[in-house]
Amino acid sequence: MNLRRISTLILLALSMSLAGCAETHLVMNLSASGQDAEPKIWPAPPDEPRYRYAGELTGEDNFRPDNWANRSTASKLFEWLVGLTGFRDEPVVLQRPQSGMVDAEGRIYVTDISRGAVYVFDKIAGELKVWEMSGDRERFVAPIGIASGMPGEVLVADAELHSVFRLNADGKSVGEFGRDALKRPTGLARDAQRGRVYVADTYAHDIKVFGDDGKLLKAIGQRGEEDGQFNFPTYLAFAGDKLYVTDTLNSRVQIFDADGNMVGKFGQRGLFVGNMVRPKGVAVDSTGNIYVVESLHDNLLIFDSQGRTLLAIGGNGKNAGEFYLPAGVWIDSQDQVYIADMFNGRITVLQFLGSSQ
Repeated sequence: MNLRRISTLILLALSMSLAGCAETHLVMNLSASGQDAEPKIWPAPPDEPRYRYAGELTGEDNFRPDNWANRSTASKLFEWLVGLTGFRDEPVVLQRPQSGMVDAEGRIYVTDISRGAVYVFDKIAGELKVWEMSGDRERFVAPIGIASGMPGEVLVADAELHSVFRLNADGKSVGEFGRDALKRPTGLARDAQRGRVYVADTYAHDIKVFGDDGKLLKAIGQRGEEDGQFNFPTYLAFAGDKLYVTDTLNSRVQIFDADGNMVGKFGQRGLFVGNMVRPKGVAVDSTGNIYVVESLHDNLLIFDSQGRTLLAIGGNGKNAGEFYLPAGVWIDSQDQVYIADMFNGRITVLQFLGSSQ
């Protein structure tokens, strides 16, 4: 067989392979990092497990063909060479993730302050999308807070642009609000029932409340250490008709009702497990447990609904369940807990197992 015929056959084989690969559907999977042979759970035995390490999100590498595990090594190598699996020389990866949310369809949105973008891990489309534009002619600079907006919309707070941006399901701008009122917007939460958007205005030391139409309704708090006052508030969560605020430099979490009246608080400075030095992200699960990221000591702290310490997960490192300056935390409808492990450039995912397992 001469060289020309061999080349023709190789080209034909490549063409057929490409045609088949082009129809390959990519599926999002959680990858594992530093995972031992045994499942990673908390607390450690003999205590009853409450949380299990589910994996992590890092970027394009989370998307693979649905039959990837059954493919031959040669097939995987070929698809990698032609760039059909997402494993290119420079795959799109998270850089410095800040916060996130999960929508009703299971899409995972992550703000990244280093990339100046919102990453969308789209399970339905089987792809990673990157939204870089805050408007038709303006790029994100420091996106931090993110929350579901009105139906079909996503809200993103950009600290440097001093505004909250409204994006549609395709990441296109449909408006913005707060540019004339906000100094440095960070945390973001929405009360869907009342159509109110809460914004942590860190440099103003208050929480500003907007209507869905973007109209400023009022501000909650002012700078100080008394109840209802703040010292550089950062992240927010709204759950069970309550607003949870990480009052970062006061080393506590304050809780308000939907009208802005303080109804509770917990947290204090100290060296013991459960103490807070630099609290950041805050979230609440379906049972009322409260999750707070303690960024300085690289921990995820878990409290009951009364603010009593239940568990601490973390410590500095790169292995499963370890963090390096974590930031935000959020929870989906299946009680999966997502932690923005900022300086490790990943989202760590834990599964809450409930109190009966």
